Amino acid sequence: MCVSCADELIRQVTINCSERGLLLLRVRDEVRLTIAAYQTLYESSIAFGMRKALMAEQKKADMEQRIRQLQNQCEENEKQVQNLQAKCKAIEENEQKKREEEDLKHSEQVEHFKNLNTQLKQTLENLLSVPTKK
Repeated sequence: MCVSCADELIRQVTINCSERGLLLLRVRDEVRLTIAAYQTLYESSIAFGMRKALMAEQKKADMEQRIRQLQNQCEENEKQVQNLQAKCKAIEENEQKKREEEDLKHSEQVEHFKNLNTQLKQTLENLLSVPTKK
């Protein structure tokens, strides 16, 4: 019902019975206040919803950026791990070669000292042996 029709109806009812007219007037005013309150509530809730949606979009963008940063950091860390593993392997191979060379040198020295020891024993035995004259 349009506003002017309602006002006309209230005016006519007021002419017949002032109490009913005043009651209808109060009902009309209460309805207007209620509608205004609901309108304000609706606008407020729309604004709140928009703010929350914008905040959620911003948080989502921030999280996506953080995810990209962490993925990049993971890739860098994996590269660093691979580099360090390669260095460890190279160091182990070098140390293994050095160990083998040192073992070979040690073996040669031991063999040399054994031969020298054998020669010295023979020389000592020759010197200590009593020559028998015939």
